[in-house]
Parts: sequence; structure tokens; C-alpha cells
Amino acid sequence: MPDAPQTFEFTVDDAGDGERLDIWLTARGLPYSRSQIRRRIEEGEVRVGGQVAKPSRKLHARERVHFSPPAPIAVEDRPEDIPLSVLYEDRHLIVIDKPAGMVVHPATSHQAGTLVNALLHHCGDSLAGVGGERRPGIVHRLDKDTSGVMVVAKDEPTLVALQVLFHEHDLERRYLALVEGVVAESGVFKTKYGRDPRDRKKFSSRVLSGKRAVTHYTVQERLPGATLIEARLETGRTHQIRVHFKDHGHPVVGDQTYARTPRDPTLAKVAKALGRQALHAHRLGFKHPQSGEYLEWSTPVPADMAFALATLRAKL
Repeated sequence: MPDAPQTFEFTVDDAGDGERLDIWLTARGLPYSRSQIRRRIEEGEVRVGGQVAKPSRKLHARERVHFSPPAPIAVEDRPEDIPLSVLYEDRHLIVIDKPAGMVVHPATSHQAGTLVNALLHHCGDSLAGVGGERRPGIVHRLDKDTSGVMVVAKDEPTLVALQVLFHEHDLERRYLALVEGVVAESGVFKTKYGRDPRDRKKFSSRVLSGKRAVTHYTVQERLPGATLIEARLETGRTHQIRVHFKDHGHPVVGDQTYARTPRDPTLAKVAKALGRQALHAHRLGFKHPQSGEYLEWSTPVPADMAFALATLRAKL
């Protein structure tokens, strides 16, 4: 049975008269920052005098404030004994190096074998209640065929704090990608971003209206017919790196969705051997939501990308 929801109840004192709800509630000693409290209020989890309120709502002395975080609910995702490459773990979060080919979250086409299934087995009851469900607190996702560093929250306050970091881009995220052709030493793509009007399963940066998308990059190595680049995300749109480089004439090698078979015979063999986009999330860094300590993790490209790079280097 799901655990009963925990409700916090307060009475506004004279000192709180006229103060903003989010500021006043932050000072009540709850395990949430002001940004987290504001998010919880916006989600309708805080009531003043029985009514849902806004973060900016001015309080009056002797009003009653009720804060009810979501109660854990049962989900059908099952724990599976799948090996994980754990880079860091404490009672608040876990950082893993996701392999290419692993889906992050169960879906209709992938009911098992996902990162969530693996985390449920690895972490056990420590994940209970995160995000209002008995499941891992997935903060961000990597595509199935993208490898690299990911962080997952193990409690509600950490989940919300990490969501704020990602939303405000207050963290370090860098990727390594092997792209076709020759690109400038460094650059930045600043575009609109949205669904491809010709194929709704794809995304495009050549749309007239959409969300803002910004990708910075620098060249790491020049290879026959291709370039190894490091990309830094300023925004985190779905398929952003893959789409930005494809729309600028340099698709990610091996991309089954946005790239065609390369004309260069060696590059074509490399792409076929990879069988997936040559994209690896190699660095992630942020201030720990609970300790405030800056932490950073970096991993080398996996074996398949390393082999692709070695094959091209041999042609130099």
C-alpha cells in the first residue's frame, strides 16, 4: 500500500503579516529551497485558508497554510537485475554512465530492460515516493542510442532542485560527437526549434516559430571525412545536437534518424559498424542540491565510438 501523504500545517504569525507566501514558507524549516517551494506552490500543493494560492500571495496574520506534497503511488515498473555503471551515489542522488542501446524509461515499445527497471533493483526502497510515485526521479533523458553521464534523484527535494538547475541551465553539460565533414574551429547554433512539419516524429531547427535552442561547440580533432567536436548545451531540446548539426550540413555519424549513408567509403563502414549516432554525454557537473558542493563527472567514449575514431585515425 502507498504511504500516507505527509501534510505540513502552519499558522501565519504576526511577523509574517504581509509577506509573500513563497518567502514565508521557505523560512519554515522545510527540506526545500525557495525555488523548490515556488515550484510546489505552482503545482497546487500549497493552500492558504483552504484555497490554492500563488507564490506571490501576500499573507495575513493567523491564516492557516497547508502544504501537501504528493503521496507515493504504486506503478507497474518492475525491478530488474541489470548491471549499472555507477559513477557516484549517496542518499540523495545517483550518477550513472548509461550505455548506448538502453532506453531510459519504460514505454509501450519498451516495457522492460530500461534504466528505470535497473534503478528500481539497484536502489530499492530508497526511491519510494520520488516524483509522487514509487519510481526513480528522472530529471533528464538521453536518447536510447546516446551514451553517457546521467543523474537521477532519490528523494523529492533533490528531484525538484535538479529540475530547477536544468531549467535554469545552471550546470555543466558537454557531449562528444563525431560529425560528417569539416566544421569551423568553434561556433554556436542559435535557432528556433520544434517538430518537423514534414515528419512529426522528427525535430527541426528550420521552423518559423518554436522554442529557443542554443548549442555551442569546439573542434577536438579533425579526421578523414569527419570531425570530432565537443558540444555544450545552453538549452536542452530533444535531439538538439543531432538536429543542429544535421541542419547545418554536418549530421552525426551513424544517426539512423537524421543522417544518410556517408558517401566516403571508410566513413560509411564506420557508420554501419556503429549502428547508432556517435554521440556521448561525456561530462556533467553541478552543485549538489543538499551539500552545495560542486561535483563533476567525466567518462571516455565507449568502445564502439573509440573503435570508430581509431579506424579514421588509421587513415590519416
